[in-house]
Amino acid sequence: MKLHAIALALALSASAAQAAPTFVNGIAIPGDTADSTTPNGANGNRLGFFSDIYYDPNRNEWWGLSDRGPGGGTLNYTTRAQRFSLDINPNSGAISNFRVDQTLTFSRGGSPMNGLAPNPTSVLGNAFDPEGLVVLPRTGNLLVSDEYGPSLVEISRTTGEVVRTFTTPANLIPRNASNVPNFASDTGNTAGKRTNRGFESLAISPDGRFTYAVLQSSTLDEGGANGTLSRIVRFDNSTGLAVAQYAYRMDTAAQGRGTSALVAINNNEFYILERNNRGIGVGATLAGADKVVYRINLNGATDVSNINLTAPGALFTEVSKSSPVLDLDANTLAALGNKSPEKWEGLTIGPRLANGDYLLLAGTDNDYSVTQNGSNVQFDVYMRYSDLDPFANSISCPLDQRSNCFFTTGGAAAVLSSDYSLLPGVLHAYRISAAELGNYVAPVPVPATAALLGLGLLGLIGAKRRTKANG
Repeated sequence: MKLHAIALALALSASAAQAAPTFVNGIAIPGDTADSTTPNGANGNRLGFFSDIYYDPNRNEWWGLSDRGPGGGTLNYTTRAQRFSLDINPNSGAISNFRVDQTLTFSRGGSPMNGLAPNPTSVLGNAFDPEGLVVLPRTGNLLVSDEYGPSLVEISRTTGEVVRTFTTPANLIPRNASNVPNFASDTGNTAGKRTNRGFESLAISPDGRFTYAVLQSSTLDEGGANGTLSRIVRFDNSTGLAVAQYAYRMDTAAQGRGTSALVAINNNEFYILERNNRGIGVGATLAGADKVVYRINLNGATDVSNINLTAPGALFTEVSKSSPVLDLDANTLAALGNKSPEKWEGLTIGPRLANGDYLLLAGTDNDYSVTQNGSNVQFDVYMRYSDLDPFANSISCPLDQRSNCFFTTGGAAAVLSSDYSLLPGVLHAYRISAAELGNYVAPVPVPATAALLGLGLLGLIGAKRRTKANG
């Protein structure tokens, strides 16, 4: 029996009757936008939007994460992150003028971290499928999570080199009954994370002490594709070790639903994004799009590091969860025919506006607007967003070409007209009041304990100086 009633009671305190954020505006970034690398083309410098986004208030920087590349694990694509800029209206919070300022490519031991699936399958090597990103407040280095491991690494903000690898808990390693891992697929695995369902979401506590990584869905031995319980892993940033795990219940496992983003509100409360695989996307079904943000609280949740969540008689308290805070499908853009994108994967709290409200930014992953056939031959996918189902009438063209095209469904020859375009990346701006955020603490450049200690020492020094002055 799960202590679900307690979790529901705690959910009341987690929600705190928060009002929904207010939609301000959105922008659609063209699918052929390039980053600051070379060569040109889909597998070169085409911008991959946004497996995650993060706002660093200490440096006033925006970061966007690309995933393993257009080849989906079949091509040697150098993984990377983008530092970008936005124009923000200080009064309304409206966003405009997206631009890439820096592309940081990832490497380990001087060799590129590539998007290829692990080979041999039992060894990760430099295989990397980035999905979550945060910035360490003190150093500015990036922490990036990946789906293959699932793994978590610290990356130099200046060189892109991996400077530290965190230790993945043994119970999450994808493995067979003999504990031999297969990081590339589920073949033979009976336990651990599912393929492409590793650390999808990442958040850092405001004091910089802990990082929280969330599995996109249930592990193979705790429900698999039909499971609704996922795990939030708490890592100690000073040691690189996992110090706790918490059980998080998704609303459903239907239609590929899973977690896609995590944002720290304070040291215990977070926004978490759940989504399904429906909406406008390459190969996606449009009907039934479902992308929802909740507020969760870890206070009172059981450390389940050593508990099988689906074992008969298992006792634990789940992470408390509010009613929906934000429905990302509720507001759409004319540029996409007022339809919801499939892959909302980025969410972050941005700067404070002139009236004291905060900007909340959400972003989508467009999978580079590329698909491939069974022989791993790639094609650009163009859609007409005024169509009832844009993908149903989509046109595929040989990669980086606009001729010799054909209808994706059926294969008949097609002429690519001007009303077709690659799938864009989408950013939505929302405005949320400080009261609605409730107990929000922004990341601080020094851990809270050190800061308090420093203030205490400064206070003692000041008191001694005043005593001398008065004596």
